[in-house]
Amino acid sequence: MAIVIWLVFAAVLVIVEIATMGLTTIWFAGGAVVAALAAIFEAHWLVQFLLFAVVSLALLIFTRPIATKHLMKEPEKTNVESLVGQTALVTVTINNIKSEGSVKINGLEWTARSKNDTVIEEGSEVVIDAVSGVKLIVESK
Repeated sequence: MAIVIWLVFAAVLVIVEIATMGLTTIWFAGGAVVAALAAIFEAHWLVQFLLFAVVSLALLIFTRPIATKHLMKEPEKTNVESLVGQTALVTVTINNIKSEGSVKINGLEWTARSKNDTVIEEGSEVVIDAVSGVKLIVESK
């Protein structure tokens, strides 16, 4: 009977992991499987529980960081977010006081403003520091 209990417990933990994708309960499911193996060999319930606890904690401590590193990556920047850090060409002199300036990047023309209120001449290369609404905030390269 203990085998069935451990295997059902492992299955529930796997289902919870699938639902949450938190990389937490899967390690305890591994511990439950090891405890079920101990139950097959008719180990005392205390041995089963200790195996469950030790294996679960060992998996959590030693393999979770590796799994997190490979599975839980930052979302890839898309659209406007991907422009930050790229180089653009100034097509109209950037002057924050006169509210003028534009840059060209990836074949598209963008309104641009200087990050530190300096005038940046037409033809200069700039690095995009941020996006504010529909304007790119840039600084000299």
